[in-house]
Amino acid sequence: MSAHHYDAGDAGLHNDSLVPLKKKEQTWGWFEIFNVWANDIQSLFGYSLVASLFIAYGVTGWTAFAALIAAGFLVMFLVNISGKPGQKHGIPYPVLARASMGVNGSKLPAVLRAIVAVFWFGAQTYFASTALELFLVSVTGNTGGEEFLGLTAFGWISFVAVWAFQVLLFSRGMGWVSTFLNLAGPIVYLVMVGLLVVLWIESDGKLLSAAQTIFAPENPTFSSEFTGFIAIVGTMVAYFAAVMINFSDFSRYSKSTSSMKFGNLVGLPANMVIFSALALLITAGAAVVYGEELTNPTTIVERTDSVLLSVIAAFTFFAATVGINLVANFVPAVNGIANLAPKTLDYRRAGWIASLLALVIGAFWVSLISQIGISAFVNTLGATLAPLYGIMIVDYYWLKKQQLKLKDLYSSDPDAAYHYTNGWNKSALYAFAVGAVFSVATVWVKELQFLTGYAWLFGAVLGGAVYKVLSPSAAAQSSAKEAAANS
Repeated sequence: MSAHHYDAGDAGLHNDSLVPLKKKEQTWGWFEIFNVWANDIQSLFGYSLVASLFIAYGVTGWTAFAALIAAGFLVMFLVNISGKPGQKHGIPYPVLARASMGVNGSKLPAVLRAIVAVFWFGAQTYFASTALELFLVSVTGNTGGEEFLGLTAFGWISFVAVWAFQVLLFSRGMGWVSTFLNLAGPIVYLVMVGLLVVLWIESDGKLLSAAQTIFAPENPTFSSEFTGFIAIVGTMVAYFAAVMINFSDFSRYSKSTSSMKFGNLVGLPANMVIFSALALLITAGAAVVYGEELTNPTTIVERTDSVLLSVIAAFTFFAATVGINLVANFVPAVNGIANLAPKTLDYRRAGWIASLLALVIGAFWVSLISQIGISAFVNTLGATLAPLYGIMIVDYYWLKKQQLKLKDLYSSDPDAAYHYTNGWNKSALYAFAVGAVFSVATVWVKELQFLTGYAWLFGAVLGGAVYKVLSPSAAAQSSAKEAAANS
């Protein structure tokens, strides 16, 4: 069947979020894909993570830099293979998951991804609001008054404003989301360069020499450098893990597989080179000027005592954090929620559900949620996504030979290719269970926590391997269906 030929299937399996895109609707070039990754990296948390990696693992700056680039290439390879089905067939992740999990079974991975996404959507909405709060404090010179549920008056105004802005974006559709991402990515780089220039001037030209020495451990050895290299790569793989599984949600908008791959190339390895270099130099400059290794850009801006820079930076940090929220959290949350009840939950309704849940989570983030350690619960759910990636890849490339019956992805007919057993693929469920037990164990079992970010890769390989062992080949499945039909 043609990659984009689609006949409307069961009303309960499709809506405006889930139907295949037509070729004319696939309008994204490499720049749009680049900005997906630019926004995924350029959040406040992303900067703090990259900057802290130069310090936390006790390796030289060059080793940390090389590890970040290596992680970019590894993630690029993984998203190229997970994104190709979405581009080829124009389908989002919840629909692609039907091929391996079954038309009903796909609700399991979709809802797991949606729960993780909604949680972090709420948390990132709060983090984005801190940038807007910085702007209000800088302009008014007022701290915002007494705190209520962990937030000042400025904090609450900022939080509600950021939430409302995101609601406005999603209500306008994916075109507006794409436009926002295309603007936010380049602007962040401009402000980072501006901050670097300020630190360069204030450091009297000592910034480069500091960058060469400040991160150098006293007695580096090959063993310590190699161990740190491996740990940093694993940390960055874990950082991108969630987007890797549902990259079809974005690749489906690409004009071609080649433009998607080029966008991933400049968006991951190349982007990591630029972003990591700026993070390294800014962190070094802050250490020279302020005598501290500051990894939070907001703190660095506050130290400059420049109202103008504070205003510009506040809007930039706001745009960057909203950008990652849309990429890593909002889009997968909406598609996952819509897949639960496609007949009643269209794009707007699913978007409102995700946004209202995020409003509650973000509002109670400081006073309650961050205090009770609920992130461990979310990390546990996130770990279960690993085997689903392996199952999806083995199914599409090994068993299905990159061919999908598009009409059957939207059909609950017992004779349809992806109906399996009452809409569930038992082989995929068993493989998921085995892989998930391992992945969750790495979160909770102390003896396995040394695996750090590599637990995700191991979980994916385990899930895929078990699925391959349990699944008959595509030819065998076809023969079995024919035999059943003739009996």
